[in-house]
Amino acid sequence: MRHLIKHTTRYHYTAPVSYSIQLLRLTPRQDEHQRLLRWHIEAPGLLEEQVDAYGNITHTLTLTQPHDAIELKVTGQIDVTPLHDGAVPNEDSRLPVQAYCVPTALTACDESIRTFALDTLPYGLRGPDDALALAEAIEQRVAYEPGTTDVRTAASEVLALGRGVCQDHANLFLACARALGRPARYVSGYLHTEAEHMASHAWTDVWWPGQGWVSIDVTNRQYASERHCRLA
Repeated sequence: MRHLIKHTTRYHYTAPVSYSIQLLRLTPRQDEHQRLLRWHIEAPGLLEEQVDAYGNITHTLTLTQPHDAIELKVTGQIDVTPLHDGAVPNEDSRLPVQAYCVPTALTACDESIRTFALDTLPYGLRGPDDALALAEAIEQRVAYEPGTTDVRTAASEVLALGRGVCQDHANLFLACARALGRPARYVSGYLHTEAEHMASHAWTDVWWPGQGWVSIDVTNRQYASERHCRLA
């Protein structure tokens, strides 16, 4: 599937600042199933490109003149081929899979998450079918409701609140998967839908020995497909 993407992000400061630095992850990954046809980032300053430890294409934006807002625009085309049952083909993998077992502030597992994970999957995450069952349980437990959480809301808070958005579904899935001993990682990007207005989307990858990474869209309870464009 060929995607035409236009994305604008605006930041507004409450008071003018004289210096700011941002690390941008706004360029699709050059993975085996994604082919970048053209891509351009319009920013109010010079961009320094590099590839991080995860294989993501990043750009550093540094502004040294007074400003009270930043506007970033991206436009481009990318061709994404279908994933068979969510299986992610060969990619630029620079870290051992054990790195994706380490909890973070947003994906830390407490007793409530451990209980939820074991109640849902008492025999653990044995394969992709179990991952879809976990996604189903999370979607039923955490209703999709924009505006109830923000980027600082941790997985344990999401489970207690019972409401959230795609990033919350993803963080809770990661906390559960890692609690069950399975390497898993957060994916950010775009999702093509029939909606008139599209926003960024978040989903997850889970790793199994001998199979590799399988991509799960937790919010939509399905494997990621050619409709999903991976940024980072």
